[in-house]
Amino acid sequence: MSGVTLTAPIDSSVLGARLLAGGARFSLWAPRATRVELALVAADRSQQNHDMDRNEDGVWTVFVPGVVAGQQYGYRVHGDWSPKTGERFNPAKLLLDPYARAITGGVDYSGPILDHTAESDYLPDPMDSFASVPLSVVVADTPPPTPVARRRMMTESVIYEAHVKGLTHLHPAVPEHLRGTYGGIAYPAVIQHLVDIGVTAIELLPVHHFVSEPFIVGRGLSNYWGYNTLGYFAPHAAYASVGTRGEQVAEFKAMVSALHEAGIEVILDVVYNHTGEGGHEGPTLAWRGLDHGAYYRLTSDLHNDYDVTGCGNSVDTSQPGVLQMIMDSLRYWVTEMGVDGFRFDLATELIRNEKHYVAQDHPFKKLVAADPVLRDIKMIAEPWDMGPYGYQVGAWGPGWSEWNDRFRGHTRDFWRNAVHGVQELATRLSGSGELFQHSGRRPEASVNFVTAHDGFTLRDLVTYDVKHNNANGEANRDGSDDNRSWNCGVEGETDDPEIVALRHRQVRNMMANLLIATGVPMITAGDEIGRTQLGNNNAYCQDSPISWVHWDTAESWGDVLDVTRTFTGLRAAHPVLRPQDWRNGEFVVDATGAELGRKNLAWFDGEDVEMDDEDWRDGSRRTLGMYVSDLQEGFLVWIHGGEEPEDVPLPGGPWALGYQVVAHTGLPDELPDGRLPADTRLRIPARTVVVLQVELPDRPASVTTPAGAASTPTAAGGPGTDGPAVGDDSADDPVDPAPSGAEALGVGV
Repeated sequence: MSGVTLTAPIDSSVLGARLLAGGARFSLWAPRATRVELALVAADRSQQNHDMDRNEDGVWTVFVPGVVAGQQYGYRVHGDWSPKTGERFNPAKLLLDPYARAITGGVDYSGPILDHTAESDYLPDPMDSFASVPLSVVVADTPPPTPVARRRMMTESVIYEAHVKGLTHLHPAVPEHLRGTYGGIAYPAVIQHLVDIGVTAIELLPVHHFVSEPFIVGRGLSNYWGYNTLGYFAPHAAYASVGTRGEQVAEFKAMVSALHEAGIEVILDVVYNHTGEGGHEGPTLAWRGLDHGAYYRLTSDLHNDYDVTGCGNSVDTSQPGVLQMIMDSLRYWVTEMGVDGFRFDLATELIRNEKHYVAQDHPFKKLVAADPVLRDIKMIAEPWDMGPYGYQVGAWGPGWSEWNDRFRGHTRDFWRNAVHGVQELATRLSGSGELFQHSGRRPEASVNFVTAHDGFTLRDLVTYDVKHNNANGEANRDGSDDNRSWNCGVEGETDDPEIVALRHRQVRNMMANLLIATGVPMITAGDEIGRTQLGNNNAYCQDSPISWVHWDTAESWGDVLDVTRTFTGLRAAHPVLRPQDWRNGEFVVDATGAELGRKNLAWFDGEDVEMDDEDWRDGSRRTLGMYVSDLQEGFLVWIHGGEEPEDVPLPGGPWALGYQVVAHTGLPDELPDGRLPADTRLRIPARTVVVLQVELPDRPASVTTPAGAASTPTAAGGPGTDGPAVGDDSADDPVDPAPSGAEALGVGV
């Protein structure tokens, strides 16, 4: 905020409610408050209030004898009502503890939950909110979950983005009382599916306790995705199967233990960029009542929220106390709740300074880099927000991976035949080096994806040309119109066997494209079994069959399931397909340093020679061969997006003695079995990905590179170009430009 910098807690470890011998200690940071009352709340909502003592750093503390686990509580915070200085203290509003480890109850949106009157946002409302707001819960300390036996390197990871409820709500093998819960994800049948398809890490959509927005509730819907946080230390209570008075903590830990015991890491999608209170016009449930100007970014006049998230407010990470809260939350989820990584929603908001400018040297990044608890934790940025200069793809530096929306956009475009040549395809397949190959970063910096929770599913990408969001109640105005999808000739579902077959093939192709590319693949839950949202590309408010995974499609979409298993299996078994370091077409050398004639990365043009500048400039080209090798093994991958079969070479000489088809996206009988000799040709069916394992020569050989050949395209533009690839407008108009911070407003992607 402008004008005021507030002292951070000297020792933030005291914050929250802690059970001690004979009772509990409660501590709260409210630096500009003049009085704070702890309200212990009984089952009938009656309250017993205790005045708290203020320390010099703005932390208020009280010890109350006799308090036990499960006790409900809240705070009443007194101070000036002075919107012109960012102070909106109103003790009539019962507030949550920002450090509460469990939250129970919900919001009555027709109750007196606003700090201001209906007549003015700047006049205090005297009505008590006690019966209309959720409550904090005292939680006893318990042991952390079973740790995962080995945290994988990021390059080894296959991430599976899933919704806690949506993944299991319709799962036929999960007991009814566990469906849609943490216990449901921990159920053996669900974990076995993840293991079976090669998942190494499950990335859970927000599980920090969240609430819906008033306008969504007014339409009879709810915030399904969860990007509307109300507690950064509390697992979402509605995902617990057995209770909400602390039981959600134990159930979450049990889920983590079960996943870890199966070798699956847990990544949380976290929303530290804004909270569920919205703008100052919205409900006062926690932070605004503790100190509006201390927790939120404000405009220069301090009257209004400075919003770069599209959700009404932005958390002010230029305040040391707020930054401390975020770091404490991260450490808590690692040390006490056992998680292995975080994906930061609208991460750019977190690195804006006191003037709201983007600063890549922000203290947040420095604290993360220096924290030993977070040293081997996976840190993934959604590298944009909705404010000025918010698009920061490629800028996050070592230690961070980033969602690569360029990969998403181009993969969709290539398979719908809306590209100019194959130069950007090569760039995306080789790790998007023009974005990430700098500052000591490695290929793991790129988290590749074709779909995510926001936007079409894979099946819908080949079934719908336009969005169908009428169920959201916004007259189909919400959601992106830039889907880069192709319905294969008919809008919506059809029984036409040719169109059905084409759609299946296209989904197989995009899944294979994702899993064969350098970088870290992220699969959206259900894409491997043909999940559909019936054309809804913004299902943020659909806690309904539209969003849930329908497991009964697994048989009819078993071909995609098989491709997923096969390609994740190849990645796991062959390190050359998931390189830790960049490959730029260097020659492979043996232990003595002698060149073996072949390269670690080469591109073939379909005519038995490496691609040259003319090939890269050919806008009609839809076929590309990617050769990768190291000292031990090699593969040749052919990506063919053309509408007709294509005969492609199997290079001999230094590259290979022979080949074996080990994976493809065609029909079972479309590609040959058995050894294929080098210096022959292979017919690839239309629209097919083929992976051939290489029988490597056992002695050095020379390589003849044609004049002008370039084995690796330069940035997005390919060799010999001065800029991005023709038709590549992703830098200025990325796919689904409204990022997921806007999801809660119904304008997400």
